[in-house]
Amino acid sequence: MLIRLLRTYLRPYKKPIVLLVLLQFLQTCATLYLPTLNADIIDDGVVNGDTGYILSYGAVMIGISLVQVVCNIGAVYYGARTASALGRDMRAAVFDRVQSFSAREVGQFGAPSLITRTTNDVQQIQMLALMSFTLMVSAPIMCVGGIVMALGLDVPLSGILVAVVPVLGICVTLIVRGLRPLFRSMQTRLDTVNRVLREQITGNRVIRAFVRDDYEEERFRKANTDLTDISLKAGNLLALMFPVVMTTVNLSSIAVVWFGAHRIDGGEMQIGDLTAFLAYLMQIVMSVMMATFMFMMVPRAEVCAERVQEVLDTESSVVLPKAPVRELRRHGHLEIRGAGFGYPGAEEPVLKGVDLVARPGETTAVIGSTGSGKSTLLGLVPRLFDATDGQVLVDGVEVAHLDAALLARTVGLVPQKPYLFAGTVATNLRYGNPDATDEELWHALEVAQAKEFVRKLEGGLNAPIAQGGTNVSGGQRQRLAIARTLVQRPEIYLFDDSFSALDYATDAALRAALGRETAEATVVIVAQRVATIRDADRIIVLDEGRVVGEGTHQELMADNETYREIVLSQLTEAEAA
Repeated sequence: MLIRLLRTYLRPYKKPIVLLVLLQFLQTCATLYLPTLNADIIDDGVVNGDTGYILSYGAVMIGISLVQVVCNIGAVYYGARTASALGRDMRAAVFDRVQSFSAREVGQFGAPSLITRTTNDVQQIQMLALMSFTLMVSAPIMCVGGIVMALGLDVPLSGILVAVVPVLGICVTLIVRGLRPLFRSMQTRLDTVNRVLREQITGNRVIRAFVRDDYEEERFRKANTDLTDISLKAGNLLALMFPVVMTTVNLSSIAVVWFGAHRIDGGEMQIGDLTAFLAYLMQIVMSVMMATFMFMMVPRAEVCAERVQEVLDTESSVVLPKAPVRELRRHGHLEIRGAGFGYPGAEEPVLKGVDLVARPGETTAVIGSTGSGKSTLLGLVPRLFDATDGQVLVDGVEVAHLDAALLARTVGLVPQKPYLFAGTVATNLRYGNPDATDEELWHALEVAQAKEFVRKLEGGLNAPIAQGGTNVSGGQRQRLAIARTLVQRPEIYLFDDSFSALDYATDAALRAALGRETAEATVVIVAQRVATIRDADRIIVLDEGRVVGEGTHQELMADNETYREIVLSQLTEAEAA
């Protein structure tokens, strides 16, 4: 999976990679040639006392060293740029894929896991690529070249290499094999830490309200300890790597000096050749150590690559049309025919055969007990997820066939949990229409009953809004979310229990202002509060995902027991009448 991912995202950077490999080859060749020159200086210059020979060959060594340094700098430069570009492209690809997901796919992975995969997992792969470009490319060249140069100096002594290299390879392989499952567990537990931390930051007020600080501390301690434990296991295994390598290196160096001294004493080898052989041995071992360092990173990068590829391979259940409809003849006519929706693997569908017609100039309300599928029904219209059965039509065209931009302009949704982005009041309102003027923003705020409190904020439209709108109250968030949709000026308004945090006076004033503003538009309201929807032109009653009643408030009170129970749970008989 790792190779597949790297091959895909490194393909546009073939030229820099080829240049990088060439530079690494040149600097490695220069590094391999230096011990031979040093041996010549010792045997022909120092032993014979030839100062001119030492100076001339010393100058050559300086020149080769400069070539080595320049090539190394160039290789690191191109390697860092290519690895950074790889990380950028992968993050962009994961982000684009997540943006295409419906609520179903986001719920499948979970927000904390998607964040970890986009940041930490991609970073691990990027780091592996950087180390590969700067270390791994030169390691095999240096290892093979070192062996060749060592054989050229003394074949019998090179027999030590035959024993050293396989031993190192076996040790590294065994350690790497044990690291892979540990790194997989590490990434999963990192997801858990992110999830717990995200819940605790988001739900900070609830934790304090219920004085559950000790419980939450224990939850985080457990998640943190689990991650620490698995990290220690991986660290302990990694810690074996360098002692094993260094022990092998030191033993092989002792063996080389021992046998080399006997060969020099027998006149079969020169002192300079032994020095060069030791240098080549160290270069071979260094190349193995560089490869070892890479192998330490590979298991974790493989796990991260699998997690990233899992996101990239997941197709959204909301598929964009190949030949989208870009223009609608009618304006604002919404029809739902026999719509059903069920999550994969669920025992029962959320919606079953729902029919609904909402026309321009009318207000259609949807009411039902908790879990009856009201929010899911509204989510089918802007394609937060697609119906698994039936049809959802806007102006006679299935929403699945509409151009995404056209659907976004036509349908405006105020979600049950209004979310505001970090920025200002103006930037949040212009999310619905980037070209909206300040006058249009103030008008939308006035209709949404938010004008007064925004005027009191320091900066007015330019007043700062924290991420999630945490620096304003729940009712203020709802009103700003409604104003954002009003700025968009869609032809179909969907209000998903968008008045629940408002007091009765503000609710009534807002509904009256909305009635004037949306007089020619199609309005669909989901609400728990009967007072919010009792004046609707048509009320749809949902129960366990099915439509069990349809009509006006008076009609449903007369002949629909489910609606009557909901109403009488909130109002007295006289108030309901």
